[in-house]
Amino acid sequence: MSRFSQPDPELTHRIGRRGMLGVAAGATAAALLGAATAPATAAAQGPAATPGTAGAPGRGRPVLPPGRLGIQLYSLRDKVSTLGFGPVFAELERYGYDEVEFAGYTQGSAGPITLAQLRRLARNHGLNPIGSHVGYHSDDPNAYTFATNLTKVLDDAQALGLKHVGTASSPFRYGSTVDAWKRAAEDFNTYGAAARARGMKFYQHNHSEEFSFATDEPHVRLYDVLLAETDPDLVYLEMDIYWAYVGQFRFSRRPDGTPAPFDPLAYVLRQPHRYPLFHVKDGASDPSAEHGYRMVDVGDGDIDYRRFLSAVTRLRGERFAHHWQAEHDNPAESFAFARKSSAHLHSLREKC
Repeated sequence: MSRFSQPDPELTHRIGRRGMLGVAAGATAAALLGAATAPATAAAQGPAATPGTAGAPGRGRPVLPPGRLGIQLYSLRDKVSTLGFGPVFAELERYGYDEVEFAGYTQGSAGPITLAQLRRLARNHGLNPIGSHVGYHSDDPNAYTFATNLTKVLDDAQALGLKHVGTASSPFRYGSTVDAWKRAAEDFNTYGAAARARGMKFYQHNHSEEFSFATDEPHVRLYDVLLAETDPDLVYLEMDIYWAYVGQFRFSRRPDGTPAPFDPLAYVLRQPHRYPLFHVKDGASDPSAEHGYRMVDVGDGDIDYRRFLSAVTRLRGERFAHHWQAEHDNPAESFAFARKSSAHLHSLREKC
């Protein structure tokens, strides 16, 4: 029997030399989740409100920590590439955003811009550049990725004053076996050490495939390999909540058909210090769809963000330690999406 196969009674097991996994699946994880989030799990979503308002009478305090709402600029790439960063930042300031996460540093037909200008523009609009997505690897040795141009990637992040710099690429560089993901984890440890030397944190953003199973050890979830084989002091995670719930839908059973349930929130509750960033992306449940959800604007779907934010921000007194980035991969109208997401997330109140 492989060492990956059986969790111990305390929800942990070992993978190689790294140690504790993020969470064990099934009933034990559900029990942990229930104990940690009991005050918030049954809460219903509050009414819409404009950013900063007190919300409906009788509601508790906001679940969104002040100063921690950001947006992934990939959601606004159409506006950035035509209007430029300045007008986009002005709109985000109006909508009540505090932070931005970059998906590139150019602005298309709006013309060239330097990193110093970009940093100054963000500051002038009260926006904190909190992170950036950069590719993991490429066959092109001159590509702008961590694997091919690490020094340049970190130089640019440092010039922008970023505290986090990461990748949205999945760790499939070497394949989908356990050893392949161990190799990718070592890459990530290298990038994390280099980022820490610059005063930054390296992070990886998930999609749903990270929650699939290793091809050589099909009882092993690949995300568990990533968590166990990366150094928790060097490699951090940005949970995309939507894609994690898609992963829950797609990979709730192992390839042999045996149950393998997990809850995305339980992973976070197990190691909250490893998740400084989150993508707040919503989905409408649709079991007939390939992914089990249809991506929708934040607030229009079935993901209980009040429960999620309440559980994370209240855990171990770390209310102000996490950052929440609204995102939609292909919004119908990107400014409308940004405005609506901010209003919805600011309206959420804890249950009294």
